[in-house]
Amino acid sequence: MRPKHQYPLNVKLLILGVTLAFLLLFILRSNFSSSSSSGQTLMIKDSDCLSTCTKIPSSLSHALIHYSTSSITPQQTSREIAVTSKILQKKSPCNFLVFGLGHDSLMWSALNYGGRTIFLEEDESWIKQIKSRFPMLHSYHVVYDTKVNQADILIDLAKGEECTSISDPKHSMCQLALKSLPKEVYETKWDLIMVDAPTGYHDEAPGRMTAIYTAGMIARNQENGETDVFVHDVNREVEDKFSKAFLCEGYMQKQEGRLRHFTIPSHREGSQRPFCP
Repeated sequence: MRPKHQYPLNVKLLILGVTLAFLLLFILRSNFSSSSSSGQTLMIKDSDCLSTCTKIPSSLSHALIHYSTSSITPQQTSREIAVTSKILQKKSPCNFLVFGLGHDSLMWSALNYGGRTIFLEEDESWIKQIKSRFPMLHSYHVVYDTKVNQADILIDLAKGEECTSISDPKHSMCQLALKSLPKEVYETKWDLIMVDAPTGYHDEAPGRMTAIYTAGMIARNQENGETDVFVHDVNREVEDKFSKAFLCEGYMQKQEGRLRHFTIPSHREGSQRPFCP
């Protein structure tokens, strides 16, 4: 999720625009709640609003200031960001799991204000660096034991029944399942999952094979409902093949640039449902 170079100004403008819109919505909701709770229309003085209804949470003001002043922009393009932000507008506050911790993490957390946003990151030193700047972000260190050059072997091994039967990934017999994630990851009903990590741009990197597979199984293992899953960098072979194989082309809703959006239904409530439609 960490950018390797700077991105066009329109990405930064989109983030600012979405953040400002969210702040406006927050203010309007606060005003509405204040007037509705008393059962009658209240006339509020400007001075009162400045201290109550128009005061924004520090986490949102921090995000606005950061993206207004930073010269570093997120790795995703404005059109790619818009795909996920549109879903967040409908579902937030919600539970949002993100594989990767980067310069866009503060944005995702702010857009899901009031919800639970958890980041899973491979680089422990990077977690410390980000946490020193944004202590409000909730992240965990994750260790991956795969490499990109093992992708072809892993995708062949995953054709067996142990990888296509629906179960809690923590107890799965499939080699692709991540079994040592924090307890919170397995026990939470996630509304959105973003796979934008771990590193996958060279042969010795861990690659996103296990992250994509595990995201798909977490979604299928939910008791009910649907989970929106996003995979970034699908222009690369691993992300392309594994997202199609384990998130399923039949569940794909949209592709925008290098981002794919899948909506995966619970497979527990329909035991006869095939792995892919």
